[in-house]
Amino acid sequence: MASNVTIVLNGEPRGAPAGETLLALLETIGVAPGRAAVELNGRVVRRDDYPRLALRDNDRVEVVQLVGGG
Repeated sequence: MASNVTIVLNGEPRGAPAGETLLALLETIGVAPGRAAVELNGRVVRRDDYPRLALRDNDRVEVVQLVGGG
């Protein structure tokens, strides 16, 4: 059985599979990686790093989805 970690996503506790990447998290919550800004534990993450950064227990993730308008 796969283990889970607990993260805080935009201020709310949430379970995630151990080892899930930031990219996988964005896909799970329905946010296009190219339309988001992500902060992990208080540091802004470059988009190129989303597939490489695995979530760990107690990570704090802030996701801001960019939207266009006129």
